[in-house]
Amino acid sequence: MTAPGLLMAAGAGSRMGTPKALVRDPDGTSWLRRSVAALVDGGCAPVTVVLGAGADDARPLVPAGVEVVVAGDWAAGMSASLRAGLSALADTDADAVVLTLVDLPDVTADVVRRVVAAGADRATLSRAAYHGRPGHPVVIGRGHWAGIAATVTGDEGAKPYLATHDVTLVECGDLATGRDQDTGPRAP
Repeated sequence: MTAPGLLMAAGAGSRMGTPKALVRDPDGTSWLRRSVAALVDGGCAPVTVVLGAGADDARPLVPAGVEVVVAGDWAAGMSASLRAGLSALADTDADAVVLTLVDLPDVTADVVRRVVAAGADRATLSRAAYHGRPGHPVVIGRGHWAGIAATVTGDEGAKPYLATHDVTLVECGDLATGRDQDTGPRAP
């Protein structure tokens, strides 16, 4: 089972000191490239990256064949970026999307595969869990896209929507921590 991947990488990374799409590990590994690889290697096709802050500098880091959407209103928060990403997929025939964040450096293709294997149809709402704690990636069935786009506000993504709907948790704590990185390595 496959579904398109949607990588949220538009944030300014104010606590990181640089846009998150530009962050690299000390060994030079680009978080953006690693996150795209996790989606692609996890079976997502096609993959779309949502950029915002630092978009011009981040665009060359996006691998060939990966679509880029620039959320012009990215400064309004994650909600704007999420709407831009879902809008970019609206004209596709995708039944669901696998959404993840660029600042999850230990989320691998194995995590993506496990969450997608739990289902990716029009009604799906599932997400990775790490020792019972909900996290990313999140599989969002097309039947939920309009509801999410209509209700997200500010710097909050789909979390409030997911809190009011039945979501299947897919335990992945044996594969990763799923912790986001709000501080850490900086872009060179």
